[in-house]
Amino acid sequence: MRSSRGLSQGRLGTALGVSRQTINAIETGRYTPSLPLAMAMAKFFEVSVEEMFHVDESPADDQ
Repeated sequence: MRSSRGLSQGRLGTALGVSRQTINAIETGRYTPSLPLAMAMAKFFEVSVEEMFHVDESPADDQ
């Protein structure tokens, strides 16, 4: 979403109050954002949190 809107990681980070490195880590899957940050990102892009982030739906382990 960020790149399709012509935003740099730095500009998005500034808009959300986090570093460019944080945005990079989220985009590369090395960091899962906190709920408040996830909600802020979704609000920024005017989408739901579910649209913003895709949850890996693996079946639960049977124990």
